Amino acid sequence: MKPIPEIETAILTVRKQRVILAADLAAIYGVDTRRLNEQVKRNAGRFPGDFVFRLSREEYAALRSQNAILADGRAALRSQTVILKQGQHAKYPPYVFTEHGALMAANILHSKRAVQMSVFVIRAFMRLREQVAANSAILKRLAQIDKSLLEHDTALMDIYRKLLPLLRPEPVPRKRRIGFIVDDDT
Repeated sequence: MKPIPEIETAILTVRKQRVILAADLAAIYGVDTRRLNEQVKRNAGRFPGDFVFRLSREEYAALRSQNAILADGRAALRSQTVILKQGQHAKYPPYVFTEHGALMAANILHSKRAVQMSVFVIRAFMRLREQVAANSAILKRLAQIDKSLLEHDTALMDIYRKLLPLLRPEPVPRKRRIGFIVDDDT
């Protein structure tokens, strides 16, 4: 059986939704991926398209090429990854579960571990949602600060332009020469 992934790092963003791969969810719940998929098929009425969906081949290929680590340990980090055995190819792209789908999967698996771990999975989804909300609040505040800085820059440049003539020294008036001055014209 696959090692249990870090729950928060197992949550991916696909189609602008937070999801977890069926293999990662199965590992967290302590069941084989095949058993999880069987239960989803048997209870299809409990899993509408916004709870669980299959990745397209393009999404799966992008996910594999972007983050795949081989099981022989050639890569050390695991961050939003798909773990594959050397030479293993999936016939069908995997299912992914949204937050509600992950909870529903725990309900149909009927194992103590699935029920216990579902709480952790849901909390991980909630933490990620809170982080996104906090990040968007920070980005909104930064946009406000940027706007006010641009306004201040404009005001300061206007003040500088108005003060510049006052800061320039007055031109020194020409002094008349003292003494007898002969005009060369005459």
